[in-house]
Amino acid sequence: MQRDPGYSTMADQQTQEEKLLDALKITAYALGTGLLLFTALVNFTSWYMQNIWDTSDPFWQTTWLKFYDLVEGNEWTIFLWGAAVVPGLAFWGFNGILMVADVTGKPAFITRYRIQLGKNDPVDTKKLRQAIYTALFNQFFVSFPMLVPMFYVMKWWGNTFSKELPTFQWFLVELSIFTLIEEILFYYTHRLVHLPLLYKHIHKKHHEWTAPIGVVSIYAHPLEHILSNTLPVMTGPMIMGSHIVSIAAWFSLALVTTSISHCGYHLPFLPSPEFHDFHHLKFNQCYGVLGVLDYLHGTDQVFRQSKAFERHRVLLSLTPLSESIPEAPKRAE
Repeated sequence: MQRDPGYSTMADQQTQEEKLLDALKITAYALGTGLLLFTALVNFTSWYMQNIWDTSDPFWQTTWLKFYDLVEGNEWTIFLWGAAVVPGLAFWGFNGILMVADVTGKPAFITRYRIQLGKNDPVDTKKLRQAIYTALFNQFFVSFPMLVPMFYVMKWWGNTFSKELPTFQWFLVELSIFTLIEEILFYYTHRLVHLPLLYKHIHKKHHEWTAPIGVVSIYAHPLEHILSNTLPVMTGPMIMGSHIVSIAAWFSLALVTTSISHCGYHLPFLPSPEFHDFHHLKFNQCYGVLGVLDYLHGTDQVFRQSKAFERHRVLLSLTPLSESIPEAPKRAE
């Protein structure tokens, strides 16, 4: 055995190799144990939620059948309610609450969680009206026409308007696939509209808000609304041939989640909006939804060195993270 010149003796080299081997064994044990525990937790949670779903299944199935009979099984009416009306109500209901806080500064239990302190306090009502008009235009004149070809795709699958609801476990599988597809499509279309030419003529409109609010999530040029906002969300259900109830739940979840990402408040017990808020602040960081592709492409390196990254977690207390993890004081010039 030849001694490595970095060690003084063969014994030292052997000791270091043994330590390395022990460390690898401990790491393998920890990872294996963690994976087993994670799998057990996922299985238990899935089993528990499935039991809840099975217990309440008669209620949801009966409610669905009542609605189905109410509209006499008209597929276009069912699709319109599931893909447009219910998600639209979720979006404007959630953003209605946020806009009250944006305009009035009340209630304090919302505004005290503001991310960019001193911004939109209160919001410029003229800019807000423009954002609302653009959001409504995009919903009625961009998103709604896109639902027409989607309707015929879903009709071709033949499962979308079934009288039998999907199982809860299958919905979780679909939700995972929808989320993965959205992450991929949104990341790359978002990077695309950040190219100088497209940014100048298309994406710059969305970035007029360096400190965003909820309704700004769909404040965008119509072309961007098609490429980055609508297609990444619509594609998953069209590939999977999903039930209209799954589509309604997914569209509503996607709209509320993107509203949270843009809302400007890091509220307790809700997903962290720090990631996308940082994108609006710095422009060339954090392009995706989950952050997976940003990590792989290295487009989150500045974010990872910031206080925003330290705050990027679900807030499980009532103390604002801007207080518990404040920005470093600026150096006096």
